Amino acid sequence: MLKEGRVYVLKDEKLRVEIIWLHHNTPIAGHEEQWKIVELVTRNYWWPGVTKEVKRYVEGCDQCQRIKNRVEMPAGKLRPNQVLERP
Repeated sequence: MLKEGRVYVLKDEKLRVEIIWLHHNTPIAGHEEQWKIVELVTRNYWWPGVTKEVKRYVEGCDQCQRIKNRVEMPAGKLRPNQVLERP
């Protein structure tokens, strides 16, 4: 079944995960960020909640989490006059 020229993927969890995997984990895809994967998947496929499922998949990808750029500032050094409080 087609929806606006794209394949409508039925409510089949394994099939949806496999489609996301093919667009995310293959050497050609190269573990791109979630918005790039959404763009790649929705070029040919569509189902309700595709963006949420891709986000959840990418957030659960171990390799992506290891190489992800962190936006937090690194922890600084304690100043000599700072005292750590203990509970």
